[in-house]
Amino acid sequence: MTEMSGAQAIAETGRAQPPATVKVWDPFVRVFHWTLIALILAAFATGEDAEQKHVMLGYAIVVIVGLRLAWGFVGPKPARFASFVKSPAETLRYLRETITMRAPRTFGHNPLGAMMILALIAAIGVVSWTGYLLTTDAWWGSEQLKEIHEASVYGLFALVAAHVAGVVWTSLEQRENLVLAMVTGRKRA
Repeated sequence: MTEMSGAQAIAETGRAQPPATVKVWDPFVRVFHWTLIALILAAFATGEDAEQKHVMLGYAIVVIVGLRLAWGFVGPKPARFASFVKSPAETLRYLRETITMRAPRTFGHNPLGAMMILALIAAIGVVSWTGYLLTTDAWWGSEQLKEIHEASVYGLFALVAAHVAGVVWTSLEQRENLVLAMVTGRKRA
């Protein structure tokens, strides 16, 4: 008996075959993504009320972001920055295509997603650095630095909101559930 094509199977059985999927994001990237979300929300929730927990959550964030940065150089190809970070010109071209709902589908992070990842990592760096400085003798109790730290947190949340909006937009444009893909690690072929 020979293999049937998808179209033959539908014609003969009357049922559609589920589309094939490909592995995109490895377990480390997926666990990192969801753990980072949980840690940031926990750090925000603790804030001034539970300072020791807040500081420990901040250190945990720094550790996992550091691990992700390393993974971006030694992990599997879809996780490597070199495979998805594009030039500014390519990113702007992709933005124009996205605005007109004609952006090509990507299996990993698209150029706008790559820029968002870099922006989020930078924002987390600012939040972490200012938070750390607030624990040092030189900056302990500095209201000005505390305001900068808090403003950088809200800047991070603005980037997160833009990231979520981009995921929704791209999911609609590409007709693909990107949130589910970040859970399963797979996208349709």
